[in-house]
Order: sequence, then C-alpha cells, then structure tokens
Amino acid sequence: MNMENNEKMPITRKGLKILLIGLIVMVSGYLLMMGGGSEDPEVFNYAMFDFRRLVAAPTVIILGIVIEVTAIMRIFKD
Repeated sequence: MNMENNEKMPITRKGLKILLIGLIVMVSGYLLMMGGGSEDPEVFNYAMFDFRRLVAAPTVIILGIVIEVTAIMRIFKD
C-alpha cells in the first residue's frame, strides 16, 4: 500500500472557529432551556411549557448541531 504522509492538520483554523461557534450556539440553547422550577413541589408551574423551552431552545440546539456537522464535514482552505 502506498500511503501519503500528509503533514497537514485535518481541521483548519477556519474549521476550528466554526466548531467553537457551533459549541457556543449549542450551549446557549441549553441555557435557554434552563429554569422554570417551582419552589413548592405541591404547586405546578406552567412556565416550563412556554415557547422558549419547547420551541426556541431545541431549535437553537439543532442549529448548533448542524453548524458542528458542517464544520467537521466541509473542507476549508486556509
């Protein structure tokens, strides 16, 4: 087998920056999902069923995953 000895890194600086951006987007989605607990366990808090936790946060997390996959699969030229 003739294998090339490629000294280049598989992820470039631009790809690494996009990976970090995707990570920040995912963490912000998890931060959007936090909170809404009740101090009294006998009282039901309907705040956990609002738009931010059911729609916005999962959408932001999925967007972060798409950014991560794009950063890994795309070939960037430095």
